[in-house]
Amino acid sequence: MARLLFPFLLFPLFASAQTNILTTNPVAEQILLGNYNPADYAASAVVTDPALIASGLNNGVSPDSLKSYILKLGTFKTRNSDSDTLSPFTGIGAARRWVHTKFSDFSQQNEDRLVVSYLQFNHQTDCGSGQYRNIMALLPGANPAKNGVILVEGHIDSRCAVLCDTACLAEGIEDNATGTALVMELARVMSAYTFENTIVFMVTIGEEQGLFGAEAFADYVQQKNIPLRAVMNNDVIGGILCGKTSSPPSCPGLDVVDSTSVRLFSFGGFNSKHKQLARFIKLEYRENLLDQVAVPMNVRIMTPEDRTGRGGDHIPFRQHSYTAMRFTSANEHGDASNGPGYSDRQHTSDDILGADTNNDGAVDSFFVDFNYLARNTVINANAAAIAARNVPTPSDFSGVRTGDQLAVTITDSTNAGVYRVALRTTTNDWDTVFTLVGATSGVFPCNPTGAIFLSVASVDAQNAESLFTGEKLVTTVVSTGEPASETEPNIRLFQNRPNPFDEATWISFWVNEVPVHRDAFVQIVDLQGKVIEKMPVVLKQGLNEIQYTHGYGVRGTFAYALIIDGAAVDTRQMIFAN
Repeated sequence: MARLLFPFLLFPLFASAQTNILTTNPVAEQILLGNYNPADYAASAVVTDPALIASGLNNGVSPDSLKSYILKLGTFKTRNSDSDTLSPFTGIGAARRWVHTKFSDFSQQNEDRLVVSYLQFNHQTDCGSGQYRNIMALLPGANPAKNGVILVEGHIDSRCAVLCDTACLAEGIEDNATGTALVMELARVMSAYTFENTIVFMVTIGEEQGLFGAEAFADYVQQKNIPLRAVMNNDVIGGILCGKTSSPPSCPGLDVVDSTSVRLFSFGGFNSKHKQLARFIKLEYRENLLDQVAVPMNVRIMTPEDRTGRGGDHIPFRQHSYTAMRFTSANEHGDASNGPGYSDRQHTSDDILGADTNNDGAVDSFFVDFNYLARNTVINANAAAIAARNVPTPSDFSGVRTGDQLAVTITDSTNAGVYRVALRTTTNDWDTVFTLVGATSGVFPCNPTGAIFLSVASVDAQNAESLFTGEKLVTTVVSTGEPASETEPNIRLFQNRPNPFDEATWISFWVNEVPVHRDAFVQIVDLQGKVIEKMPVVLKQGLNEIQYTHGYGVRGTFAYALIIDGAAVDTRQMIFAN
């Protein structure tokens, strides 16, 4: 997991840094381009019922398999991107060859349905230059004409405190053997099924040195015009113990345990396709898996794109305009700062499997919970399975609110006949998801005041949703994108979202017409009137948003106001609740 002081500047820094990008197996490129006979990759018995698939995935993912992959990944001593590529036993070369072999084994176990390849490219890093390889297994879709691609990824490289130290012990168990193992287990279990879209299971290199393995694949799919529909990145996804330090928003203190929560990070606020993907993942878990799992999971949709000052392999895809998000465990053991007094395991030689508490030579106290990792693997699997059905998303929709009733009209050239209508107010998640059957319009209950964010999806004949549309804002009367009533104020400050919140929140306001002004800012104050922060804003017509991050460990009620030329336009309260 990379530590990035300026994650949003990555694209200009690393654009075009990867050269000679190619798949070592030419068949893999043809699969990605949709040039193949789907009958060559169809399962003998094709299961299409999403409920049966969800059950099969839940029963098929094995904590023991995940443990075996992680144990093996630890034996390579280091998986630094610039470590040994020739040794058969240690270094990144041995590790990537082993993953490639395992992908091939999984294919043989499932009717040779996986196409295994490296994504090879050249790159120059702070540690030197060379040839690097991601490892990928492709599960070809049943409908090449639609040719959508779903990517599930996790990085394989590890590191110690010094980025270019290739001699140190860097087993990288939590960061990120757990993500690599998750991707491998998905390839094993999901290759028993046939999906309409192609699924790519990819283990990336170079995450710790600037996300350049993910950047290489993002460049590749963009250059080849491959229709990448969704990216699910898994990084630090199996640990359950909190460290002394942890990049917020994270865990409350040393050795606190959380084995029932997982965090979903994604970019943006209003009308973010990345947040919509995170909401989709949570909805599919709640509706397809929750009633059959032994241990329910709390799937938390986070406000920021990543933890404060940190970054991951979903970011290059977002920067290339692909829909992307990140799974991360609730608790992390460290913030990777590695400064004086740093005692946590992340980015050190102590990122190992566990401890031998009774000195018998065997680990008996594990830092990774394999059952927890299995639960996160199933959440990934179910979401990828539904997304890979490629149900067409409605082309347009509108909403009109009158009092506490919201009339929704959907435009859908495919005439799906069943639709989901999602409403959101003050949280990162949907408040309610309604089902509309046998019609393209309907009336639904809603809050009579405040902003409503509306989006819709189609549902296929087997009750599986499409990915959801972008959001539209419904304010007072209509959802054409702006308040229509002349009695509405020119500028309206909305309730922050989410509220209460734990580390970051979105503050938004609507501007009908931009007034002539000198300056504008959002001001945060405590209830005694002490100014906590001033955030300059550039007023624009329509919806304006600004993300406020106060950090971890703050509780209480605060006020925020939009100040234009020294005068408060409006003021509201928000609650910090760590």
